[in-house]
Amino acid sequence: MFIDKVSITCKAGNGGDGAVAFRREKYVPNGGPSGGDGGRGGNVIFKATSNLTSLIDFRYKKVFKADNGEDGSSKNRFGKSAKDLTILVPVGTIIRNVATDKIIADLINVDEEVVILKGGNGGRGNAKFSTSTRQAPKFSEKGIKTKEFELILELKTIADIGLIGFPNVGKSSILASVSNAKPKIANYHFTTLNPNIGVVNFYNKSFVMADIPGLISGASEGIGLGLDFLKHIERTRLLIHVVDIAETESRDAYKDYLAINRELSKYGKNVEKLPQIIALNKCDLVEDTKRIEEFKKNIDKDTKIFVVSAAAHIGLEPLLEEVVNTLEKLPKIKKIEVEEKDIDSFDVNYFEVEVIDGKFHVKGGLIEEIMRGVVIDDYNSNAYFQKRLKDEGIINELKIKGIKPGDMVVLGELEMEYAD
Repeated sequence: MFIDKVSITCKAGNGGDGAVAFRREKYVPNGGPSGGDGGRGGNVIFKATSNLTSLIDFRYKKVFKADNGEDGSSKNRFGKSAKDLTILVPVGTIIRNVATDKIIADLINVDEEVVILKGGNGGRGNAKFSTSTRQAPKFSEKGIKTKEFELILELKTIADIGLIGFPNVGKSSILASVSNAKPKIANYHFTTLNPNIGVVNFYNKSFVMADIPGLISGASEGIGLGLDFLKHIERTRLLIHVVDIAETESRDAYKDYLAINRELSKYGKNVEKLPQIIALNKCDLVEDTKRIEEFKKNIDKDTKIFVVSAAAHIGLEPLLEEVVNTLEKLPKIKKIEVEEKDIDSFDVNYFEVEVIDGKFHVKGGLIEEIMRGVVIDDYNSNAYFQKRLKDEGIINELKIKGIKPGDMVVLGELEMEYAD
């Protein structure tokens, strides 16, 4: 089964919590704070590999979570950072953030990788909060808790050459004859149910060739399999239009050629502008060569035409030579522009105050950062918390918004009464 679009859920690892501990050695009567920091959570990394040609591996496994960082411990021992989670995808995979519908990565090169979600930083242990006036802090900082994100993975085949044409014209046979691919070949429609990809080595040159299946009349409107696979043509540099010149299925070779090009034009996205080379296949079955000459008369003189037979290995070398020469003149495949970066980041300097139903809600990355180190029941921690609210301008902003003693303030999951 071929799958080229899936939805998955990913989450980076949480940061480990900082520890609260004090030195208790036998000969150290006044031991200070010794709580270590928490470890970093694991990143979620996507990596492109040539070993995959479909997203079928994501059909059943749809949730991916990196490990959390370990908590800190006593004697200033830091928690262990978690290993990153690397998810392998086929070359040509586009990653989109479902929440914003924006592209966050486009992996077009073998072994290319990108960090999509960053693991949360570990919280600081109480040793980090010790000062000359606060020598025995009994609070620490929690690690950053990461969020889940729903992502769309979409595969658009990356190939230098795309073989197009009606079913059963011999596209798979040509691919099998000139490359290392071993596609299923049989004499009936839609034998090929997914793009087959092979590497062609021609003397000292090599390039990637893909058999694009499912093109019939009406493909651009969703008839047959064509609409599912037309998008795989978008990322090719050159098309080889394979035509059954022997007309073995009683179709007209020239009308087939026109029909396929109409579908490319209707589909749009500039696939109709891709350069084409025509391969008149099954020439070994043609009894009257006038048929070949008649076809050539109808084609623009600038279009290269090669008479070949994949089954009999006729004319394939001149075809490949032309392919190599043409590719050298064409630009490389370009990445799709990334529309959104660092989807899980937040600005630790930003906050806003919003009044909802008489309550003053403080939101933003700054308040999330401050709240990680709050232990309301601890005097020192609470004093540190109040000082941060004042120093960062949050108290002042609450006053500007009209807060009065007795009003309720909502800070993350904490709700408390304001007292001036």
